[in-house]
Order: sequence, then structure tokens, then C-alpha cells
Amino acid sequence: MKAPRPSLVVIAALAGLTACTPAPAPQGINDPDEAANREVHALNLAIDTAVLRPVASAVRSEGPPGPLARVIGNFADNLDEPRRVVNSLLQLRIANAGENALRFVVNTTFGLGGVLDPAGALGLNGKDTDFGETLHVWGVGEGTYVELPVFGPSTSRDAFGMAVDYAINPVRILLDPPESYVATAAGAASRIGDRGRYSNTVDSILYDSADSYAQARLLYLQNRRFQLGQTGDDDAAFEDPYEDPYAQ
Repeated sequence: MKAPRPSLVVIAALAGLTACTPAPAPQGINDPDEAANREVHALNLAIDTAVLRPVASAVRSEGPPGPLARVIGNFADNLDEPRRVVNSLLQLRIANAGENALRFVVNTTFGLGGVLDPAGALGLNGKDTDFGETLHVWGVGEGTYVELPVFGPSTSRDAFGMAVDYAINPVRILLDPPESYVATAAGAASRIGDRGRYSNTVDSILYDSADSYAQARLLYLQNRRFQLGQTGDDDAAFEDPYEDPYAQ
């Protein structure tokens, strides 16, 4: 076990210096780098076609979701709980931090290290959060839209938050390699499982849309703003051009 790094202390100090006033709701779509983003989207589409889609299809053959996908998903989710606890504390959401911490303890102790989810059976479902949301709570705006290689749709704020989440994850901080890589590997495997679980939806966006980039961008921003409680009158600006073809 290695000595804790100063990153948590620095982040906590920033939290104390920042007024917890959520960022205002963004207006419309801010995508000044669309040309570059479309090039990354084309790369991501090629990666999905050649690697992710075939692998996810094989995983999905177990059934939706199969036992292997559930085990990997549970394990990866449990390793992410300490990160959620840290972010909940930075957002001053103490109840959420307590629930996430209790969920981690229960699943680690009684769930065979997190491969099972007894906490969920007890009603401890936890509160998902990330450093992008922490920045939102601190008043940092959404920024520009950006598509990241492999990771896909994001914003400048959430992309920075993703990097900070990796840096401040207690699992990575407290463990030495190669043990510290377990969380990253489990998270990647879980994402492949999610790709298989939601394959119909993902395929409709990436392969059936007239403009898969615009569709993915629209859906990401709508979903993220909904998660952060930023929906409102401005939603009228988001008219999904593919809503009718994909209506159930």
C-alpha cells in the first residue's frame, strides 16, 4: 500500500474555497470544434465497428444481461463507490456519501468483494455521481461539446472531470500496480457489457441515423442536463429529428 497522494487534499481545499452555487442551465448546443469532433466520431465509429460491437455481441449472447456481465458490472460498480463517496463529500451531500459508503462496505464484506450486490437487495442503491457533477455544483459551466476518442460524447467540463475522477479514485491512490489497474480493467469490461446490453439503442444511433454525430451529441447533452437537473424551458430548443422513426 502506498502513501496517500496530495490530490484529495488539493481537491478538498478547492471545495472549501468555492461557493456551492450550481452552474446556470446552458443554452442550446455549444460546439465550436465540430469539424474536429466529427473526425474523432468517425474514429470511434470505426473502433466500434471493428472491435466493440463484435465483442459486445459475443457477451450479449449469454442473455440480457448474462451472469458474466452481471458479475463484471457489479465488481466494477463496487470499485467505483469510493470515488462516488469522495465526490458526494465535495458536493456537501453527506447523506449520499453515507449511502455510497455503506453500500461499498456491505458489498465488499458480504458480496464476495463486490461480485454480488446484497446492498441493492437491502435498498442501498447508492447515488451515482462524478467530478463533472461536482464542478457543476461548484458553479462551473458546461463548456463546449467534445467527443473523446473511445469514451465518446462529453463536454469540456465533464472531460476534465473524468480525468480528475481517475486521479482521485481512492482505489488507485491506495494500491500499487498492478492491483491499482484492476478498477480500470473492470470498468472497461463493464462498458463492453453495457454496449451489448443496449446494443439496439446504440446501433440505431450509430448505424441507422442520417447523422450519427448530431444524434449522439443531442442525446448526450439532453441526458446529461437532465441528470444535473438543468432541464426547463430551453428544452424546446432540442427537437430530436429522429424521434418519430425510433418511437416505440
